[in-house]
Amino acid sequence: MKAIRKTLIATSTLCAATSVAAADLEVTHWWTSGGEAAAVSELAKAFDDTEHNWVDGAIAGSGGTARPIIISRILGGDPMGATQLNHGRQAEELIEAGLLTDLTELAEQEGWRDIVNPPSLLDACTYEGRIYCAPVNIHSAQWLWLSHSAYEQAGLDVPANWAEFVTAAPKLEEAGIVPLAMGQQGWQQNLAFGTLQIAIAGVDAWRKVLVDKDAEVAAGPEYAKVFQAAADARELARSSNVQDWNLATNMVITGKAGGQIMGDWAQGEFQIAGQVAGTDYTCLPGLGVNEILDTGGDAFYFPVIEDDDIKAAQLELASLIVSPKVQVAFNLKKGSLPVRGDIDLSTANDCMQKGLQILAKGNVLPSGDMNLSADTQTQIEDLMAEFWTSDMSAADAQERYASIVASAD
Repeated sequence: MKAIRKTLIATSTLCAATSVAAADLEVTHWWTSGGEAAAVSELAKAFDDTEHNWVDGAIAGSGGTARPIIISRILGGDPMGATQLNHGRQAEELIEAGLLTDLTELAEQEGWRDIVNPPSLLDACTYEGRIYCAPVNIHSAQWLWLSHSAYEQAGLDVPANWAEFVTAAPKLEEAGIVPLAMGQQGWQQNLAFGTLQIAIAGVDAWRKVLVDKDAEVAAGPEYAKVFQAAADARELARSSNVQDWNLATNMVITGKAGGQIMGDWAQGEFQIAGQVAGTDYTCLPGLGVNEILDTGGDAFYFPVIEDDDIKAAQLELASLIVSPKVQVAFNLKKGSLPVRGDIDLSTANDCMQKGLQILAKGNVLPSGDMNLSADTQTQIEDLMAEFWTSDMSAADAQERYASIVASAD
């Protein structure tokens, strides 16, 4: 059928200029781990079932590697047809420059305001009242993933919270097991720090620092406890000599590490490995201390391209991303939560069900991407990378962090 369409396209120049034909749409993203690749294939299959063609533009590495490449291409006049970014403030400059497609009309036609939950996800796609991205999932960072095999080897019960995890660490080390798997990248270390903030300082202090940019709280006693906990975590991860997050997850899967602080996308790796939540591994939202999740995640933006066929393909993909069928297929593979509150996820595993229950209770917070500019995020990530790979004291790190918060935009 697609071959027939392409034959018709070849003769379409004889037809009226207003006709819309099939288009090849290059889609850039940084989903390259096993679980991520399985999830993105669901998007590609759904799009290829239309008259258009998905041209995969995967960029190896993390978002920190991919985002500068993506933004540079758009600014440089070589835009892709669609691109993954985190919904939040990462695309502000591109929107201000008029380089991203306004999706407001499509969103209004399909009632995105009525189906996207929580509403903050669509708010994060909105700039001066106009919608510029299609949210695809809800990702939360506040999870501790625990290996049943590791604790069985050490003769220990699986911890139920962060305090028990820290207490169990010496026994794991005696058994030759790394207590905490941690990739040697600033964004991973910053993610762990952010998770510790909510679990230890609490939601009120977190809001004052991340939302209100209150440097006094960041320099105060609540955050002193956070930085001490981060220093403890740093020691537990000293023998974790891997770079990428999925390699750290694999340490948990194979029983080489007791646990990992990582976002819910880690579920995709456990799934690919054939492991079962509650049987082979345990997940603790909020580190088992404070069951509240941030609601960050991924969205697709569509650079402005003056080609009617490409424009039609862009709108088709934006519509598919929010559709019930794709939301189920993609998020079950990705381990993330859907952006729609009206779909059936009864087949979701134990960990995803925990996330859905927290979401249903409304125990959610906006992600750092929604609160902080890309520049501020980078400053914090750089600080965390230095802190985790050195002997910088907790007090010195806190002082520098408070200074960043004081000048945050």
